[in-house]
Amino acid sequence: MGFEEFDVFVIGTGTAGKSVAKECVAEGLKVAIADNREYGGTCANRGCDPKKVLVGLTEILDRAEKMKGHGITQMPEFSWKDLMEFKKTFTSAVPAATEKDMEKLGIKMYHQSPKFLDETTLSVEGKTVTAKKIVIATGNKAFELPIHGRDLPIISDDFLELEELPESMIFIGAGYIGMEFAHIAARCGVDVTVIDGESRALNNFDEDMVKHIQDASEDIGIKFIFDAEVTKVEKLQTNYRVTADRKGKKVQIKAKLVVNAAGRVPSIEDLDLEKGNVEYTKRGITVNENLQNPGNKNVYACGDVSASEGLPLTPLSSQEARVVATNILNKDRAKKVDFPPQPSVVFTLPNLASVGINEKEAKEKGYNFKVEQKLAPKWFNAKRINDPYYAYKILVDKDSGLVLGAHLVGPEAGEMINMFVMAMCGKLPCEILKGMIFSYPSWGSDIKAMV
Repeated sequence: MGFEEFDVFVIGTGTAGKSVAKECVAEGLKVAIADNREYGGTCANRGCDPKKVLVGLTEILDRAEKMKGHGITQMPEFSWKDLMEFKKTFTSAVPAATEKDMEKLGIKMYHQSPKFLDETTLSVEGKTVTAKKIVIATGNKAFELPIHGRDLPIISDDFLELEELPESMIFIGAGYIGMEFAHIAARCGVDVTVIDGESRALNNFDEDMVKHIQDASEDIGIKFIFDAEVTKVEKLQTNYRVTADRKGKKVQIKAKLVVNAAGRVPSIEDLDLEKGNVEYTKRGITVNENLQNPGNKNVYACGDVSASEGLPLTPLSSQEARVVATNILNKDRAKKVDFPPQPSVVFTLPNLASVGINEKEAKEKGYNFKVEQKLAPKWFNAKRINDPYYAYKILVDKDSGLVLGAHLVGPEAGEMINMFVMAMCGKLPCEILKGMIFSYPSWGSDIKAMV
């Protein structure tokens, strides 16, 4: 059996993992990295990047549909096959390019999920390796439904590889993934049903704003079944049948394809964490303010797999990676992780975007605040493209004049939310925002009227 020693061993080649590996090897440390899937991680290969490419087509279809009778006389034709080929131009080169980059930097690569043997020893590819520091950056994976027929639904990874779309689809889950992919499918002509155990979609977002998203979803033909716990998925001759319990009553629906969009969980089950004394919870690897594991001080975690206060988003993965790399390289002064306001976007059409706190949280924290809220389809930017769903809810601290939270629905809400992020990070009072000069007519200029 082979044996090798490293200064740093990184598990995971996504945004967080490769960032730590690169920073450490640049400082002369001996670094290894491992992944049991294609190199490059979820976002670039099978997550936000390819998904947004598909959304790009649906933006065109959505815009054309809303402008029918206002200049558009017929809908554009589209080819799902051509779209998928275009998507591959973003994803197909990622694994090889990532490995080539690692090789050039002198990082030792492994293509298997390591297992802990003790606090500083791992088993990988039949070899035993030791490392002074071990970084877990394995990200999240699809939640496995605890039901009969759990292996029958596809997951988002599979959706992104579909050669053709079926006539009908059932999405189990009305969170980010379920809603985004349901919108893509519905706008491409698929009969879509979304089923969820909660009483509404997108439970982590402001209820008033989500109501607009649900209305917009129903406008394009998406059907919702809420308060329904899925209990079984069956394969019939030409369809799949999903059975659910809805307040004691059995509900059954059929479709050509079923998608498990019930959420994501930390990808840690193959690591044998107990043998390494690595503490973890259902949220992921337990970390302190330095992103260091309290059970095993040799272990750090960053990115989606870290049970930190950061949201499971790519920008946060980069931020956490910098903290981990700094703490590995600088033993004298531990760097604490700091989380600025974190924007979150659901890329349905319209977008749903949020940053900061909601009304409930503002009340719990004792803020003296006001709410600026409006559905504004008659505002110029929405009216010129005939979009009926343009809304906002802004929470403002009456004492300081600062924005506490911003919740937006609109065609460009994913971009507009960044303006509020800058205002919150820069601690700019609303009066300052109102006094700024923005280009007009632009979506960004509307924020002055929102505060």
